[in-house]
Amino acid sequence: MSAQHEAKNLNAHPDEHSCGCNHACNASAKPADGSGPQQRAALGQLLLRVPAMDCPTEEAQIRRALEQFPAIRRLSFDLAARTLSLDVPTDAWSDIQAALKKAGFDSELPTEEPSVDSAAQSRNQFVQPIAALLVAIVAEAVAYVAPETLVWKLLGMGIAGVAIALSGLSVFKKGLAAILRGQLNINALMSVAVAGAFVIGEWPEAAMVMALYAIAELIEARAVDRARNAIKSLLELSPQQAEVRQPNGSWLQILAKEIQVGQIVRVRPGERFALDGKVTLGNSAVDQSPVTGESMPIEKGPGDEVFAGTINQSSALEFEVTAPASDTVLARIIHAVEEAQGSRAPTQRFVDRFAAIYTPGVFVLAVGVALVGPLALGWTWMASLYKALVMLVIACPCALVISTPVTVVSGLAAAARRGILIKGGAYLEEARKLKAVALDKTGTVTEGRPKLVAQVILSKALPEPDVLRIAFALAGRSDHPVSKAVATGLALPEQMDVQDFGAEAGRGVFGTIAGHDYVLGNHRWIHDRDQCSPELEALLFEHERQGRTVAILANRETVLVMFAVADTIKASSQEAIGEMLKLGVTPVMLTGDNPATASSIAAQAGIQDVRANLLPEEKLDAIRALASVGDPVAMVGDGINDAPALATADIGFAMGSAGTHTAMEAADVVIMNDDLRRVPETIRLSMQTHSVLWQNITLALGIKFVFLLLALFDHATMWMAVFADMGASLLVVFNGLRLLRDRKP
Repeated sequence: MSAQHEAKNLNAHPDEHSCGCNHACNASAKPADGSGPQQRAALGQLLLRVPAMDCPTEEAQIRRALEQFPAIRRLSFDLAARTLSLDVPTDAWSDIQAALKKAGFDSELPTEEPSVDSAAQSRNQFVQPIAALLVAIVAEAVAYVAPETLVWKLLGMGIAGVAIALSGLSVFKKGLAAILRGQLNINALMSVAVAGAFVIGEWPEAAMVMALYAIAELIEARAVDRARNAIKSLLELSPQQAEVRQPNGSWLQILAKEIQVGQIVRVRPGERFALDGKVTLGNSAVDQSPVTGESMPIEKGPGDEVFAGTINQSSALEFEVTAPASDTVLARIIHAVEEAQGSRAPTQRFVDRFAAIYTPGVFVLAVGVALVGPLALGWTWMASLYKALVMLVIACPCALVISTPVTVVSGLAAAARRGILIKGGAYLEEARKLKAVALDKTGTVTEGRPKLVAQVILSKALPEPDVLRIAFALAGRSDHPVSKAVATGLALPEQMDVQDFGAEAGRGVFGTIAGHDYVLGNHRWIHDRDQCSPELEALLFEHERQGRTVAILANRETVLVMFAVADTIKASSQEAIGEMLKLGVTPVMLTGDNPATASSIAAQAGIQDVRANLLPEEKLDAIRALASVGDPVAMVGDGINDAPALATADIGFAMGSAGTHTAMEAADVVIMNDDLRRVPETIRLSMQTHSVLWQNITLALGIKFVFLLLALFDHATMWMAVFADMGASLLVVFNGLRLLRDRKP
């Protein structure tokens, strides 16, 4: 199961909802291009900026406007940047821009630097609505204090018209285009409501409504941008420049994007790493929390990996660049979360479908009030029309539509800040439903690296220090994992000289030290040498029963020492398993290791369901068996060996995957460090996100329902309806943004 990445083509229309507002409701996925290389070579890539495109409704309108161009091979939207990308023959570019303009969407080629006109337009976004509000207040004052004469009435109407022009011409333009296309979006509703109010003589209120609406749109857009840009703030973690060693040995500050793989970069204490790499010189503590979420600094030395965006703390480091700036772990995190923002979560799809019914429904209700009120209830035509206009303003579904994407994007960004990369809103929502989590043993529950856990001197033929030095000399020359674990565990300051060193496949290593022959081998080799006594057999059996691997040092006469090596449980695994059990999630160990080792590790971690000696296809069968009861199942593994099981599970978690391309592709959730506690943390974040989602939906619909009733009973005005809409939108936005503020769910 890969990230939910919606491939969008011209004929695949997304679910549409009725938000035509000028704030960001969602971010579209950037689809994979299905064109072949030869076909693409004949096309040109057209990138357009469409300032008025910021909602899926406008995306759908643009798709319909471009359906007349069969030559388009790829059409993708980035609503966050308000850009449109197409693969289309270059001779059709001008026709495409003309079709967009006809549909009510001006377009332009993006430039590196904003033009003077663009900067002025940006300032006007703040100046014009405020000016419109001041003019609308003047219009209200004229209506209240001026005498009831034609001159003053015309003057007041003119002032109101100026306020509407300052704040609402773009709304009227888009509203008219929507009405002509038979669509009922917010621009159409506001255009009809304001025009109707002006016609029936409520011109001061029409001006006030349009000015308040413009200001509300501006506030909502800025608030939504906080959620939309939350993950993009990670870009600021990576410096734009870095010190690079020159051929003559000097150091030069150059742009990070110009640094090549293989170059040597220096990072001073307190500075951030600009690129990924491997340390070549120096030792220092590095704060990796911006990327992996680890709370404690990690000691780094020669050969260790470092990541862009992390912070060097104690002393200078030099590292060799292993990835360009565009392909660092941090860059891949940002790219993956931006793609995840484009995938629609289940609740969001539900809200979109509901909004598509809600807006026309309220419009029909408003028409019914305008017509039925005077005929059946004895209301005056003016009163009925006014109530209908108030209901049109209330019909705006903006608060409802933005409630889900803001919350989901905030949840995705909050997870990324904790070192949890969730590759789609669906996985963020569905994690709360998990009832079973299958866990690979090695590297997930355990450290994934064997360690020396016990040593027993078996003979006094040689002094103990000499025995350990001999064992260290033999183990230190072997590349076998068990021998490496023994050498690392002993970690003596110097090695003895070894003559005639060699290895016996499947048995161990041998050599001559100070004229004496020694072997460092496994149980079977010592048994074949007839050096196993009943006492030694009992000792070896006890360690092997605990899932340990034994290595024995022996000379020609006797056995000297026994070492027990084991893949030890992570310090965090027991706590993580306990958290899962508290959440009602059953942990299940799936491992290819032997039953004795698996049972020992499971007992330490607190896992009762253990399935050992499993091949990859048998792990796959185990996942299917767990899912057969109907509850969602997750698989936690390394993202490579467990790829079939990760893909089959409802949610696949890849562990310890900082820097691993394969893990990011294979899993639905990537844990950027080796901490299993991130799994229950993801489940809790999913629960919190789900709760906030339904709080927002309840708030949005509840406020709308209350004001519909108030409008019917003459207790709501048009400007009150705008305030209610703005208030509901801000409430749901800031409620969703709470997920960003909470460090822990």
